[in-house]
Amino acid sequence: MPPQNGRIFLVTGGTSGIGYETAKALAGAGAVVIIAARHPERGQEAIASIRQATPNANVQFETLDLSDLSSVHALSTRLTASLPHLDGLINNAGIMEPPERGVSKNGLEMQFAVNYLGHFALTADLLPLLRKADEPRVVTLSSIAAARGALHFEDLQFEQAYSPADAYSQSKLACLMFARELQARSDAGGWGIKSIASHPGVSRTELLANRDGFSGFARRNLSFLFQPAARGALPTLYAATAPDALGGSYYGPTGFMEVRGPLGLADVPAAATESQASTRLWEISEKLSATEF
Repeated sequence: MPPQNGRIFLVTGGTSGIGYETAKALAGAGAVVIIAARHPERGQEAIASIRQATPNANVQFETLDLSDLSSVHALSTRLTASLPHLDGLINNAGIMEPPERGVSKNGLEMQFAVNYLGHFALTADLLPLLRKADEPRVVTLSSIAAARGALHFEDLQFEQAYSPADAYSQSKLACLMFARELQARSDAGGWGIKSIASHPGVSRTELLANRDGFSGFARRNLSFLFQPAARGALPTLYAATAPDALGGSYYGPTGFMEVRGPLGLADVPAAATESQASTRLWEISEKLSATEF
């Protein structure tokens, strides 16, 4: 990773897992890192841990609840007032397959709200701050689950029949489509934003260990099969900092089924390339979040 001195990054969900490893590596490279997450106590623990590795790390914490759009807008207002610019936005935070359908404060299915729509709104709010930077980047985390995802336009919020896995896959497909559509709109509008998607394969994080059933058991007890979180963060770090990372691309592990392995270009599911669906999703997202780019 090139030196990141003077560059400012916002990492959502940076208190654990991939987000923590991303924040730690960026801070170690000299960046100013803002961790945005729900729990201030865990934020302070993450900051203390990062400063143990890099004593002079410039790392801060901001409260953010992606399931509450008022929290998203409040953070954006605070950052716009306090920062000269924003070089990188890492849309990392997420939840995975809660067994019961949750509803956000805005009445949306919780995985759709946290994994996707909260980040959509955050990116829209911070676009002016990003455009003040030299070569700004937005990195949005998807998942190998996007490959089996579909947009359920007839029931985006899974009100009729909730499937934890289907709702998760939809949210991560939406993240990938958003990253690609943001690049297309940046190119068309001259925004100067480089938008890139990444995924961590299957990595040893709390997100996976908290799952129920055999899948959760395997991830807790057969964790040696999966990548450590630091390895899973590499696609995100590459997308955020590598000079030759391509806007509109998708990076991840390239081993068997992209579960682990060397860093490279990930396979883009056919569903993520459907331009009409991407446009429709974007327009719906602007309405649901009451934001515009």
